[in-house]
Amino acid sequence: MKGLKIERIRSLEQLLRWRAEVLKAVFGETASADLLKANARYYDYHNADGSHIALEALVPGADGGKPEAIGCGGVCFYEELPSPDNPTGRCAYIMNLYVRECMRHSGVGGDLLKALVDLAKFRGCGRIMLETTPMARAFYKNLGFIDAGDYLIYKGE
Repeated sequence: MKGLKIERIRSLEQLLRWRAEVLKAVFGETASADLLKANARYYDYHNADGSHIALEALVPGADGGKPEAIGCGGVCFYEELPSPDNPTGRCAYIMNLYVRECMRHSGVGGDLLKALVDLAKFRGCGRIMLETTPMARAFYKNLGFIDAGDYLIYKGE
């Protein structure tokens, strides 16, 4: 998409705005104040140690104004015991990939996903996985993910 920029979200307020929007889209209800406080604690801890990175997609604002945020996604990093199918033991769990409805089917979701996968590869993750809804399953499969029980695992494009 022309003019699209993908940037790391560093502001706790912006992270929580996106999280509330994602939760509303997925669960159909507004997140409680307690749930958002729990999310704030998560972000404070995991952003500080680098085990969670969130990105947002931005397009130029009207008449060159402030860029407009149109999508987001995150990746959590963790380790498991090394194995033949993941010799580094490093893992990435992609979460909260979300694009506002008015921008869906424009390539933004694919660009966000690619950026998250690239981050995981840069960190040496031998396993990159995610959970999805039945509606989005084909989207992820078209971008290199395969079925692995309850999850999809990245095997490359």
